[in-house]
Amino acid sequence: MYCADAGAVPLQLDGVTSYVGDNPLVAAAIAVAVVVLLVVLFFGFRRFTQTGGQRFARLLGRHDRVAVLMHPNPDPDAMSAALAVGAIADYTDTEASLHYPGQIRHQENRAFETVLDLDFDRVESSADLPDVPVVLVDHNEPRGFSGAEGVDPFAVVDHHPGGGEGSAFTDVRTDNGACASIFAEYFEEMGLKPIDPEELATVEDTEDVIDPRVATGLLYGIQSDTKSLTKGCSSAEFEASAFLYPGVDEDRLDRIANPEVDAEVLDIKATAITSRDVRNAFAVSDVGTVSNVDAIPQAADELLRLEGVTAVVVFGDKDGTIHLSGRSRDDRVHMGKSLRAVVEDVPMAGAGGHARMGGGQLSIEHMEGIGPSQGLSREEFTDRLFETLAGDR
Repeated sequence: MYCADAGAVPLQLDGVTSYVGDNPLVAAAIAVAVVVLLVVLFFGFRRFTQTGGQRFARLLGRHDRVAVLMHPNPDPDAMSAALAVGAIADYTDTEASLHYPGQIRHQENRAFETVLDLDFDRVESSADLPDVPVVLVDHNEPRGFSGAEGVDPFAVVDHHPGGGEGSAFTDVRTDNGACASIFAEYFEEMGLKPIDPEELATVEDTEDVIDPRVATGLLYGIQSDTKSLTKGCSSAEFEASAFLYPGVDEDRLDRIANPEVDAEVLDIKATAITSRDVRNAFAVSDVGTVSNVDAIPQAADELLRLEGVTAVVVFGDKDGTIHLSGRSRDDRVHMGKSLRAVVEDVPMAGAGGHARMGGGQLSIEHMEGIGPSQGLSREEFTDRLFETLAGDR
């Protein structure tokens, strides 16, 4: 049996030490390698011990300016998330501008923007975005404007399914009912606290305080996306609501939640109900030509309240485009997938959404036969909707 010489190892170490001592360049290289290793270990440890909110704030703080981008026609959840990024950016001395494609039309959304005195910039093309890093909120792939496919976000915070990622930061939680609850968690992780609006004026140091406008916006964003914590929410929404509640401005919250309703919205709701076509437990309603397309999803919400109806689709048209909105409380019907299946063979059409809620758009001309499709009448389109809801397509 071979036995190693016990004195061999020390002699070898002595040789290595002597060699390094006689070669300064080697010694310097080793020293640099050790320093690099220590730096890597330090930042690796720091990254894995920081919370998501701390890391997001740190990454924002690396930039002088950022642009926050909401999805087309933003709702309160998207707007409150953008508002939260702006607040975190202020905390890190980063300038943030808030942007959206599309329009803010729904009376609830307009009230949210007005009551909280928000400053959003509308974009029609990627050229309207400043040449700074982009943060996506409440969606994970830029869309809805010319050049959207060329926008490469550095950060994405969302709760919708999809494959979009940020180059430096991605936090997509599909189990969450709202994006706003993610940002409420970020604030808590950063050590920021909500405060009663009436007490704000008496606080000398507001550095660690959440602006009541932000707390109010986030709470309403959660309520809006979860039907007041009754649909599609997780424990995160309840925890976030409890955390934010002490800082909520109740007067502003009431003004947002109870805006004046446009007369056309009521008319379209009435049309959706009176002209409904009900087959088994499903209802479809064609409300015809409308001037306010935001009334269509509101009509779908109203129609779903009918006794015995478990899934509904309401559609109407404006400027040559049919707008779809679907709602489901039927475990057999994934509304987002159903609407996607309905329009999949219609050129230039798109649809999708969650299990309980979905939407889509398609050109009337393409639906009626422009392009490779054979064409559908509105009556045939209604039949196709029923077939898809029933699982026959």
